[in-house]
Amino acid sequence: MDESIWEAARASRSWLDAANGTGQTELTCRILKLTEEAGEASAAWIGLLGQNPRKGVTHTREDVAAELADVAFTALVAIESLGLDARTVLDACAAKVRSRLPK
Repeated sequence: MDESIWEAARASRSWLDAANGTGQTELTCRILKLTEEAGEASAAWIGLLGQNPRKGVTHTREDVAAELADVAFTALVAIESLGLDARTVLDACAAKVRSRLPK
C-alpha cells in the first residue's frame, strides 16, 4: 500500500486524539464507527440492487466501493488508536490469510 494511506491513518488518529481524547469511551466510539460505516456500505449495496421499491436504484458499484473503503480506513484508524501499527497488524492478517489458501 502507498505510504500516504498509513500516514493518513496516523494523522486521523492524532486529530481524533486531540479533538476527543484517548480514553476508553473514545476508543469504544472509534471501534463502533466501523459498524456505522459497514451499515453505509450495506445501504449502498441495497441501493445498487434497487431493493427499496420506493427509491429504486440509488447507488453504483463505485458508491459501494467508496463505502467499503471507508470501512477499511476506519479500521486502520481504530487499530492505530489501540496503540498498534496498522501496517504491521494488516501485514500479519494478510500472511495468516495467505497461509490458509490452497497452494
